[in-house]
Order: sequence, then C-alpha cells, then structure tokens
Amino acid sequence: MTVTETRAWQLVLERIETDLLDGRLRPGDRLPPERELATTLGVGRSSVREALRVLEVMGLIRTGTGSGPSSGAIIIATPQGGMSALLRLQVAAQGFPLDDVVRTRLVLESAVVETLASDAARDTSAARAVADAMDAGDLTPAEFLALDAQLHLALAEASGNVVIAAMMAGLRTAIESYVQAGAERISEWDAAAARLRTEHRAIIDAIDAGDAGTAGTLLHDHITGYYAEAGLARVSD
Repeated sequence: MTVTETRAWQLVLERIETDLLDGRLRPGDRLPPERELATTLGVGRSSVREALRVLEVMGLIRTGTGSGPSSGAIIIATPQGGMSALLRLQVAAQGFPLDDVVRTRLVLESAVVETLASDAARDTSAARAVADAMDAGDLTPAEFLALDAQLHLALAEASGNVVIAAMMAGLRTAIESYVQAGAERISEWDAAAARLRTEHRAIIDAIDAGDAGTAGTLLHDHITGYYAEAGLARVSD
C-alpha cells in the first residue's frame, strides 16, 4: 500500500512508538539513520526528518549533526520538558475552564504534599528559598504571584514524580494567568499576600514534620481559599 506524503511521517512516529513499547528501543538508544528508516518503512527521507522534528519538539529524542558518538537521534530518558511544552501549547491555543484547572491542581498538588510528607529524605529547601524571596516588601502583585507559582512548582519537582512536575510546569501559564486576574479583584492585597505567605510556610512546615494529613488540608484550603477570595471559582470537595 502506498503511504501518502501527509501520512508518511505519522507512520515513522508509530513505528518508533511501537519499538519503544515493545522494548526494542530504550532510553539512551540511537535511532537508525534516516536512510535506513526511510528504506525500511517505504517513505521519503523528508518524511523521516519531519517525524524526527516532531519527536525532538516533544522532548523524546535529542539530535546531533555530523558523525561520531554524539551524532544522530538518541532516545531521551526523561522527556518531561516535551510534555510541559505540549501542555503549555494546549493552554495557549484553547484555554482550560478555570474550575478544571483548580480541580487538577488539587489532585496533583495533594499527591505532591502527601508524597513529600511521607518521604524521610524529602528536601523542601528550594520551596523555602522561594518563600523567603516572597517576603520582600517591594514586590508587585504580579511578581509575588509569579513566585507563588514557582513555589508550587518547586514542591512538585521536590516530590520526585517527573510526570506531576511536568504537568505542573505545563499548567503554570494557566495558573499564573488566572491568579493574576484574581489579584485585581482583591481590594486588600497586602493582607491577602501576608496570609498567602503564612499559608505557604505552614504547608512546608507540615511537610517537613511528616504530617501528610495536615499538609493536604492546608494545601486544599490554600488553593480554594484564594480562588474564592478573588471571586474566581468555588470548587467543592
């Protein structure tokens, strides 16, 4: 069967996906040369190159030019950057309902704080460093909320779950845009910022104390409380 040019690059993607699922390709392995892939699959080399560009944007492969050990396309072990990029594009192209973003945050971040609180080797130093930066008195609301998003991402990264961290990174644009819009509706911003600082510290303290239940409750109240105060959303349990 003749593969149309518009479908040819997808055939290359499907072949590589199958090889990954079947274990014929693993992180660190090098893909066959373009010419070999083109001949094996019966497609043009331009279609192979298009498929490789898609895989590189997705963060699944790294490509190098020339010859030697760094040349060609190599499977990357942890392509979380690609997942984040794709999710950011989805946010930019379509937007997500605010209620869905909040509910997703609750699911993801509850798992984050529970995982961290249960891990004796936890390291919340990065999140604490961001919390310290948020104590600066000359921050604008936009600067403060950008750090807020970074703090939540730092906790996700500290959990060690690369999928959750990638999803949080991808959602960061949506989260920041909504919380920034909400800040404009809060008349007493200084008081709200002081409360957010206190809540952040309490969440991190509960994590470091190994109290998953308290950390989860504080996290839930922290997220839903802000959205409610800003008149953005009211998410039920």
